[in-house]
Amino acid sequence: MLDLGNRISVYQPEQEGLKFPEEPKLNSNEEIRLDRKKRLVAACRAFAQQKFDYGFAGHLTIRDPEHPELYWTNPMAVHFDQVKLSNLILVDHKGKVIEGDYAVNQAGFVLHGAVHEEHPEILAMCHAHTLYGTAFASLGRPLDPISQDACAFYEDHVVIEEKAGAVAVETDAGPQVAKAFKGVKAAIHQNHGLLTASRHSIDSAAFWFMALERCCQQQLMIEQTGIKPTFVPEESARYSREHVGSDYIGWLHFQPIYDQLSETQPDMFH
Repeated sequence: MLDLGNRISVYQPEQEGLKFPEEPKLNSNEEIRLDRKKRLVAACRAFAQQKFDYGFAGHLTIRDPEHPELYWTNPMAVHFDQVKLSNLILVDHKGKVIEGDYAVNQAGFVLHGAVHEEHPEILAMCHAHTLYGTAFASLGRPLDPISQDACAFYEDHVVIEEKAGAVAVETDAGPQVAKAFKGVKAAIHQNHGLLTASRHSIDSAAFWFMALERCCQQQLMIEQTGIKPTFVPEESARYSREHVGSDYIGWLHFQPIYDQLSETQPDMFH
């Protein structure tokens, strides 16, 4: 067990005076709300960079700090690359748009609304119809611990078989999916795709979604060789997950993405 002192992660520098991402210190609901909305927009733009778009499919959500029974999400049928502060919508758990001009994605509120309602500690959630995640989801099994990257999800993701392959537009589909998110950050919904959740930030949920998609791609590539890979031993897999798989590490990974997008796509904050 590493002695981290006052640090959250081993990646935080012990040496003082070095440049390193710091979590924002915000003093009011208004400041927190604006920060969460900006990061939600950045997560959508990051999904566009990763080519996670598929028509109108895909939805990202973050709770409102003042009204936790409500969440902000991307507008229906707007490309991830066109999401900005001014077109986000505020939605309740039943799918009613409380603020904003756009409709909400029906499947988005059925799944995300149910997860947010079932787990009040979950702040953010991501889902998109990605190429490798959707393909891997057809296998109906969890990731193997084949790399340090995959170990970030070791014993921290589940396979959901309920409603496999059925489009989640009826409200009874949501609670069944929501129950699976107890104590984990990711789920592989059989014949559907990937979902991630964070109890920390949309930054973390978005990065772990990108990481999970990448892990699915890596596993499919390895399986294509027909050679059985060497698994990381259980103890080492848990050790890696502890140090590279936390919500904080997901947030930290997202910071250079956020900075790059803020610099190159300032229109997203309009």
